[in-house]
Amino acid sequence: MSYELTAKLHKVFDIQSKTESFQAREFVLETEGQYPQFVKFQLTQDRCSLIEKYKEGDQVKVSFDLRGREWNEKYFTNLNAWKIEAGATESAAPPPSADGGFPTQEPKVLSTEDEVLDDLPF
Repeated sequence: MSYELTAKLHKVFDIQSKTESFQAREFVLETEGQYPQFVKFQLTQDRCSLIEKYKEGDQVKVSFDLRGREWNEKYFTNLNAWKIEAGATESAAPPPSADGGFPTQEPKVLSTEDEVLDDLPF
């Protein structure tokens, strides 16, 4: 099962070699809201470089899976990221028109001929 989260990139850690054949890299996203959360994710193997084109403070969208395991009667959960892309930025103003002003859209006034009769009971 996969999940997605769009949030601000808060911290990126260095790649760590866990064994000779396994490497991992962690990063943290900061969610918005009255009580922001700091959520740590993990990238593994060839995906460790996915985070390199983003900098702290960027809005990113992370696709991830939940991973859990047991070791010596202790339980661990990881958020295993497998895709990172630029997140949606705050809504931008419409581009200026050719004369330098912002485009305006006049409201459309319907005449009785333009109205569609609706015979649905709700």
